[in-house]
Parts: sequence; C-alpha cells; structure tokens
Amino acid sequence: MSEQQPDATMNPADLYREEVFTDQKIGTIRRLIPVTPEGETDTSREVLYSGSTQVMTPMGALPINFNLDATTIGEAAEKFGPAAEIAVEQTAKELEEMRREQASKIVVPGQEGGMGGMGGGMPGGGGIIT
Repeated sequence: MSEQQPDATMNPADLYREEVFTDQKIGTIRRLIPVTPEGETDTSREVLYSGSTQVMTPMGALPINFNLDATTIGEAAEKFGPAAEIAVEQTAKELEEMRREQASKIVVPGQEGGMGGMGGGMPGGGGIIT
C-alpha cells in the first residue's frame, strides 16, 4: 500500500506577493499582488483580496476565511463585514450538518464490526444504522 505525496511544486508563472492589513479588532485582509517569475508586479493578472476572522466556539477559536470581491483595499474593508457574516453563516450551517450526520448514526451494542463487544447481538447484521 503506497501513499501518494502531494505535489509540492510551485508554478513560477502563478506567484503572488502578499500584503496583510488589520484593524487589530475584527480580522485581517490579505492583498495578493500577482508577480512575474522575476518578482516584478504582473499587471496582466488581477489583484486578489481575501478576509480572515475567527469566531469563538465551545471548542475554541474557529478561523473563517473568505474571498472579497474588491479592486482596492478600501473597497475590501467596506465589504469585509457583510462577507464575514455570510462566511460565518455558511460555516455554521456546515457544522450543523456535520453534527446532524454524526447524531443520525446509531451504534447497536455488540455489533461494532469485529471490535468484540457484548456478543451475539441482533440476527442479520447490526452495527451502525444511518
């Protein structure tokens, strides 16, 4: 059984210089400026903006990352709040769905699939019911 290693090759034609902006309260905005393989600004590609914040959960801080459709840092800052709210809502929905999926699995005692357990159990199978 062999595990494939991920391709760790960087494409020199797809590089960005990163700048980080923060208000030191809500989060950060990353501005990704495309560069040539020589490190010069590549004006043929668009500058990208992304936001990052975190929400506190019972398990600790949960990082939230999202794209910002903007052409300037000011525009990115204006769009940060609404985009962050949408990203937090989407993350909450995904977490709730994962919780629901886990809660819907019922484990029948003694039918853990070869893990031992309490013995015979129910005839005809058993195990996890989804």
